[in-house]
Amino acid sequence: MTVAATTLSREHISVNALKVVQRLAESGYEAYLVGGCVRDLLLGKLPKDFDVATSAHPEEVHELFRNSRMIGRRFRIVHVRFGRDIIEVATFRGPHKEVDEDSHSETGMILDDNVYGTFKEDVFRRDFAMNALYYDAKTNEVIDLVDGRNDIKDKCIRPIGEPEDRYREDPVRMLRAIRFKAKLDFTIDDATGSSIKHMGYLLQDIPPARLFEEVLKIFMSGHGVKSLEAMLEYDLFGWLFPASRRTMDGSRAEKLIHLALASTDKRIAIDKPVTPAFIFAALLWYPFITEKKSLEDEGLTNVEASHEAAANVIANQQLFTSIPKRFSGPMRDIWNLQFRLPMRFGKKPEILVNHKRFRAAYDFLLLREDSGEKLEGLGEWWTKFQEADGEARSKLKQQTTGNNPKKRRRKRKRRTQQNHANQNDANRGNTNQGNTNQSGTSQHRLGNRSYNR
Repeated sequence: MTVAATTLSREHISVNALKVVQRLAESGYEAYLVGGCVRDLLLGKLPKDFDVATSAHPEEVHELFRNSRMIGRRFRIVHVRFGRDIIEVATFRGPHKEVDEDSHSETGMILDDNVYGTFKEDVFRRDFAMNALYYDAKTNEVIDLVDGRNDIKDKCIRPIGEPEDRYREDPVRMLRAIRFKAKLDFTIDDATGSSIKHMGYLLQDIPPARLFEEVLKIFMSGHGVKSLEAMLEYDLFGWLFPASRRTMDGSRAEKLIHLALASTDKRIAIDKPVTPAFIFAALLWYPFITEKKSLEDEGLTNVEASHEAAANVIANQQLFTSIPKRFSGPMRDIWNLQFRLPMRFGKKPEILVNHKRFRAAYDFLLLREDSGEKLEGLGEWWTKFQEADGEARSKLKQQTTGNNPKKRRRKRKRRTQQNHANQNDANRGNTNQGNTNQSGTSQHRLGNRSYNR
């Protein structure tokens, strides 16, 4: 059916997106604005991105626009650039005629999606009905073949077709459903929610680099707290952060993560800069502390244990979501500074205040206190120190004499060959959720890519 777009005003539509659609149409191709931009316009929101669907193949689009480049392997698309504004252009997709090992994985995930089709076929290849709305710029109409407008009216997230089939084709759709629930304050229909809860294991088939990008969209878009709550509700969080999920039971981990996401949401709301390093520092803090204690029990010093624990936790998390070095480095700095902040004698406070990660480490310290960690007023001391002048700072430091106990260096135990082998047996292939002992205790190896609820 076709619904007249009486409420869709062109004043909120990207001029550059309309230019792309117009040039494609003038060149003899079908072209429509599609997806989230149409949905957001119907909701009265200002879209951040504009996508175009067309009958032109990627090579043909690239030839029409000199200011474009083709990207993607699984499904090739074209980015048309107008300064900092990027319009994404995708060719109509069609169904795979045959399901074989070249086009699908063993679990049914589509590996090669470069199968082009007609306009109608493209509609039914979309993920959710609310995202399968096409805006025809020539007629100023919204074309709706899947009752997507009613889903928007009812604030309902409903996949097109059988939920399980759609999630097997691309498991990331489950994360998209969570993100839309948090972002739009929509509900996930019962059939969709039930499928998500018992199909989370499919996320293990997704490359860690792609999952990292999805994590950024989920936690760094201004609705991180709601996203976390939805991920826990639908049992997806543990498939991305298994070590973090395990530490949530009987610890303050969930509250710390919640506070970090709330802080990030507030900063985004007032256009302050945010970094994934801070979020990942909170997500992995308790796995890091647990690993550090284990290494100290083996005989490592505090410094040695900190460095090795950070390396181990980051390496194991990268089996699930990648963490680029530009973020893992600052994350390690935030962690390591937590053990230097209690050292408030001599010139150390002045040195720490001038550290490039001090502010992030200080904010992290306050969140630790707010989550319930007993730090003997350390956050308040650093707050006063930053606000104090030279004389006041000297008095503050005098109050902390005796906070520099000399620790004896413990001799590091030699690890047996078997222990060393066990340390390196982490692999992505261990996906069995049932790895628990008879008492129900979850398997605690960081390296296994499994989530034992």
